[in-house]
Amino acid sequence: MRRLLRILLLKPILWAAAKFSSKPDKERIFKALTKLYTSLQEEPGKRGLVIPFEYKTSKFIIFSDQHKGRRNGADDFMLAEPNYLSALQHYYEQDFYFINLGDSEELWENSLRQVKKKNKANFEAEKKFLGHNRYIKVFGNHDLFWDNDPLAWWHLKNIYGEKVKVYEGVVLLTEVPPTNSRLTNSRLTIFLTHGHQGDASSDGNWFSKFFVAKIWAPLQAFLRINPNTPAYDAEKKTWHNHIMYEWSAEQQNTLLVTGHTHQPVFASLTHLERLYKKYQLAEAANDDVKKKELKAEIQKREKEFSAVSVDYLTMKPTYFNSGCCCFSDGDITGIEIAGGCIRLVKWTMREGKPVRMLLEEISVTELIGKF
Repeated sequence: MRRLLRILLLKPILWAAAKFSSKPDKERIFKALTKLYTSLQEEPGKRGLVIPFEYKTSKFIIFSDQHKGRRNGADDFMLAEPNYLSALQHYYEQDFYFINLGDSEELWENSLRQVKKKNKANFEAEKKFLGHNRYIKVFGNHDLFWDNDPLAWWHLKNIYGEKVKVYEGVVLLTEVPPTNSRLTNSRLTIFLTHGHQGDASSDGNWFSKFFVAKIWAPLQAFLRINPNTPAYDAEKKTWHNHIMYEWSAEQQNTLLVTGHTHQPVFASLTHLERLYKKYQLAEAANDDVKKKELKAEIQKREKEFSAVSVDYLTMKPTYFNSGCCCFSDGDITGIEIAGGCIRLVKWTMREGKPVRMLLEEISVTELIGKF
């Protein structure tokens, strides 16, 4: 019966979600990002932190979109938990600073009591960073509770054992050596926020909240549907990422890092766009072995993306997206800033054990040289 209902209802449910929720609006998103970015710099500590760091020695890990649930059919995080716990243990032991970039808890579909009960190990793993003053928690649209509930402070203290302030964004500031780029000075700014700001489909849209809480969540639980694959609403997610890129490209000496779309982006390119670019380079070098390898990977990944930016070959490397910690296969992705480099990493299962895989890497000095 469940299988039959899944076949019958999957397309109508996805059609309704796409039909009635709003598409990303460029003007609204630009306005919201600019307002937050300006606020963080002019009034540090109010909506977010400004943190100076040494780009060669400081270490940050950015994860987002865990969507921790209550271990039912709608809990997209459940399969990813082993990778998440192993990753946090690794970064804790390596003295990384953990920036939790929003939608850490799925509070549209679950009560906080249910999430707390089923995620004690995850909260304890996060608590370790807090105990060493290496933890920042940012809210997203699915855990907006942390920003607007008057008792949020009490719940956070109950979970972590001490007061935790939740922010809307973070600004990291560092000084870099002079380069031949168009930098007007040696300062690089990294602006981090969840990324839902100004997106009418999740930032203040009544239907999206009603649909998820009252219709989608019960059906997802029963039909065991995980929407966190690019096949579901991928075009809208890709368009949202592109608007984020366009905003970042207009800023001076600034990188933007977000989550929200669940699509990893590195130096403004999705995985498929980077494969296309590498293929063109292999073609120019007459590297037939590399071309064959890349062509096979492209054919595999083309199924996951419905759109490619028309100007992907000339895009400035100013936008990054951490992906998510709730992929349907249990993998998680994140952004590392460490050792003078920015990296996109994936934690996945190999022979029954979580392992870290490096997907992309670029040095900070090389990055700003491309501005």
